[in-house]
Amino acid sequence: MDVQSANNIQTAYNTWSSTYDVDVNLTRDLDQQVTQETLFGSRYRSVIELGCGTGKNTLFLSQIADQVYAIDFSAFMLEKAKEKVTLANVSFALGDLTQRWNYEEQSADLITCNLVLEHIDDLSFIFSEAARVLVSGGRFFISELHPFRQYRGTKANFQRDDSTTEIHAFVHHISDFIKAAKTHHFILEDLQEWWHERDQDKPPRLISFLWRSP
Repeated sequence: MDVQSANNIQTAYNTWSSTYDVDVNLTRDLDQQVTQETLFGSRYRSVIELGCGTGKNTLFLSQIADQVYAIDFSAFMLEKAKEKVTLANVSFALGDLTQRWNYEEQSADLITCNLVLEHIDDLSFIFSEAARVLVSGGRFFISELHPFRQYRGTKANFQRDDSTTEIHAFVHHISDFIKAAKTHHFILEDLQEWWHERDQDKPPRLISFLWRSP
């Protein structure tokens, strides 16, 4: 991804941060539901949350983990998350997921990544870093806008007055996720497609994967 595209994405999320939690956003709400349904009942020592945004999933993760390391590339989004989640077992950091992550090898037993990868071109790098950071047998949970929606032109977007801002995105096919995971020896444990209750007779809104590291 070129520098200009990255800056545009970062600027868009900084702008969106002020209303992200209150805007009508069925994708955001469904993602929160999907995360809780998939991970509820599990317990983890150390969780890395990639792209925590305003912390919509951080509080839940703090309830199933001894320690949560939440990272995002939008300083404004992070500030909102810090306001909402002030727990001793959660730490926040500003970071770029397209560069080497600032975490030690085999330091986490769960990584979560929600509504982030549509903004990242190189899936293989993400899986490579996840493989490095996860313990053997650790889980990598991904929840993303379904490519069927992307094929129809859907992108993350927000409104300001009468103006709509669409955020730059890359289309990743289901086979792209499978290929990147296979390259780095991840084992697919679960794949689900998800609809919001208002999505009747429409393509699935989200797709989720639960991978296990070798």
